[in-house]
Amino acid sequence: MKKLFAAETGSFFLILGTTLFMVVLGLVMVLSSSSVEQYIASEHTSFFGAFVRQGVYAAIGVPLMLIASRLPISFYKRYAWHILGFAVFLQLLVFSPLGYEVGGNRNWINVGNAFTAQPSEAVKLALAVWLGMILTVKRDLLDDWRHLVIPLVPVAGAAVGFVILGGDLGTTMVMLLLVFAAVWFAGVRLRFLAVPVLFLLAVVPIIASASDSRNERIAAWMSGCTDSSDYQAACWQSLHGTWALASGGLFGVGLGNSKSKWSWLPEADNDFIFAIIGEELGLIGAVVVLALFIVLATGFIKIIRRTDDPFVRVTTGAITAWIIGQALINIAVVLGLLPVLGVPLPLISAGGSALIVTLLAIGVVLSFARRHEEPATSSRLRDQRVGSLR
Repeated sequence: MKKLFAAETGSFFLILGTTLFMVVLGLVMVLSSSSVEQYIASEHTSFFGAFVRQGVYAAIGVPLMLIASRLPISFYKRYAWHILGFAVFLQLLVFSPLGYEVGGNRNWINVGNAFTAQPSEAVKLALAVWLGMILTVKRDLLDDWRHLVIPLVPVAGAAVGFVILGGDLGTTMVMLLLVFAAVWFAGVRLRFLAVPVLFLLAVVPIIASASDSRNERIAAWMSGCTDSSDYQAACWQSLHGTWALASGGLFGVGLGNSKSKWSWLPEADNDFIFAIIGEELGLIGAVVVLALFIVLATGFIKIIRRTDDPFVRVTTGAITAWIIGQALINIAVVLGLLPVLGVPLPLISAGGSALIVTLLAIGVVLSFARRHEEPATSSRLRDQRVGSLR
């Protein structure tokens, strides 16, 4: 433990401390929001099923984060292709007999009815690392659009495309945000992004309309849920999420005292956990959660601004866009600013795949924080030692 935390930088501790606090807050809120449903599902024997599972995921994810924070940057550069290939292989398993649907999205695998996972979460991290590597390799050629297209479009397009085939629009939006952030931080000319943006503006509505349930949710959201017939269907979750937030007031009804979690609000411990936070902890609790993501983003941006390594800049920028962007999308859905997309709140919502992979991604950024705030002389000496060992 002494070696893990000895002589670290300010950004390192800022990110690590905020992350650990959010994981603990998430465990508390998962226990509160899931207790009633777990009591019913366990036939009145236990309130703690989801909490225990989330605790196990956290106990796996935090050590993996610390291990990832100790790996050298050269490891991520060297194995970026391997990491992406393995993640895409896992994503392809959703189309095998191991795959199954959740909420109309075929984006999950089930191994022996004992282990479930969402491979698209791993694809996000793998894509961020791969984009950092490939855009760094081609950094002197990015003024030529042909070098930007190959291999960026076929490889990233395939990775995102397999998620689209599973029908998960929310995850697809986050991945596209990640890709565009990576290209932005790589310094690609904005005019090169015009064609893909226009293409996406044409394609996303087609993808959104491919699912009848998603079509209903989007139509109900666009109508403002004013049709009374939608109350029992597409608008149920959104309206009850809004009512949960409204009933919290300034200080909330108190931790554990939510009424919405009594089978009124679907996915109360997952996609709509922010509504339970607003109900139980009030506006103050909701603002604290927003502030935590702002602090986390500040730590990431500090690393981006201080580094002179394009790989660190691009990868950290992509991870920042992924985690902070996903948080904003989740909160926007709960507030009714977006239709229901099935995107969890990072580090806080229940879910093993999302929590573990997000912690791993933060571990990657922590490895950058450790490396790139060292004095320049010590960094050069270490580079020489690593080069001599190769």
